[in-house]
Amino acid sequence: MESFWDFLWYTIVVFVFAAYLIVLFQILIDLFRDHTVSGVAKAFWVVVLIVVPFFSALIYLVVRGQGMAIRAGQAQLAARQTTDEYIRQVTAGRSPAGQIADAKALLDSGAITPAEFAQLEAKAVGQNTAGQGTTGRNSMPRR
Repeated sequence: MESFWDFLWYTIVVFVFAAYLIVLFQILIDLFRDHTVSGVAKAFWVVVLIVVPFFSALIYLVVRGQGMAIRAGQAQLAARQTTDEYIRQVTAGRSPAGQIADAKALLDSGAITPAEFAQLEAKAVGQNTAGQGTTGRNSMPRR
């Protein structure tokens, strides 16, 4: 690079190209996310995006931009619901009866001692009580 202006121009070109790639991938994601568009129409859009890149991306954003935002919002909502459902499944844990039954099976097999069984049983019962908020120091309201 011979001058500052060459460097500035190079930086601008790289920025525009990177921005175009981001827009292109968003368009492709939206295009294949939309189940109302036929396969022929999807193929047409892909070919046009390759042959006439900037102009076709601009046309796509103008023509289908509103639907693009709606589909992105729906995908985000579905992902959030899936994540929330997974978190509920993981944090719900097993019931105290199931924990005690598992501990009893370990005791019967000789893997744990009766003292360890008593600890596990107390822990399972304690989680059930603490989860209900009926006893324990932590269930008292703070001032």
